[in-house]
Amino acid sequence: MSKLKIAIQKSGRLYEDSLQLLKDCGIFVNNGKDQLKVSVENFPVEIMYLRNSDIPQYLEDGVVDIAIVGENLLIEKQKQIEIIQKLGFSKCRVSLAVPKDIETDQLDYFQGKKIATSYPNTLQRFLSKNNVSADIHVISGSVEIAPNIGLADGICDIVSSGSTLFKNGLRETLTLLTSEAVLAKNQNLNGEKEIILKKFLFRVKAVLKAKKSKYILMNVPNEKISDISGILPVLKSPTVIPLAEKGWSSIHSVIDEERFWDVIDELKEKGAQDILIIPIDKMVI
Repeated sequence: MSKLKIAIQKSGRLYEDSLQLLKDCGIFVNNGKDQLKVSVENFPVEIMYLRNSDIPQYLEDGVVDIAIVGENLLIEKQKQIEIIQKLGFSKCRVSLAVPKDIETDQLDYFQGKKIATSYPNTLQRFLSKNNVSADIHVISGSVEIAPNIGLADGICDIVSSGSTLFKNGLRETLTLLTSEAVLAKNQNLNGEKEIILKKFLFRVKAVLKAKKSKYILMNVPNEKISDISGILPVLKSPTVIPLAEKGWSSIHSVIDEERFWDVIDELKEKGAQDILIIPIDKMVI
């Protein structure tokens, strides 16, 4: 039987979150950090631990079938690879930054300047689009130190919290693109592997949906059931269970994480009491 080959980072920002996603999908991976390839017993997949910068090429060449990888890396490498699911973790942005004593945020500052970066293709496209000519200095790591040692006038790099920039006396000025971890695939999978991928993707979506939702229980006066049900749109219909106390019922439903506090306020205004919020492990629609 065929096995779907999944690439994840051997180390780095996505490593732990990638393994956690697999675990949440019921795919238990033995400790294989020091190995290149690890088989999984309870699902037809093989995990390949690869250097981050190699993953797009391996994916395009079909050495691996799918990969958990940063969207920014795929954009930088300019590979013809299909993104099939955004995963919601390892969110970041590729931004320009300058020494903190530079007061302007304008892109014109970089006209004729030197910019250190690990993302030369992304940067060049951005500069060309905005008619800015600059000297791009490619650095593999520790880009933030370049202005401090006189190597560059600014940098273009990944930014998450901005703490690394701050520690190196830099500040963010312009964002070129935003990024997060994605599930990407080789475009030439055979039929058997497409079936396995479909099953895997079903699990991934169930996990992601659960992370964005909360299970909610509350006690409600019967005359308010209709009003409160209209505030809970996630499922087709909330579950209503009569309570021992006459005139009251318990309503069970699901709410979106993003609307959580707004919904709670609305529910209280409509008369809901004893509201309980419970995390959801998986959610299959």
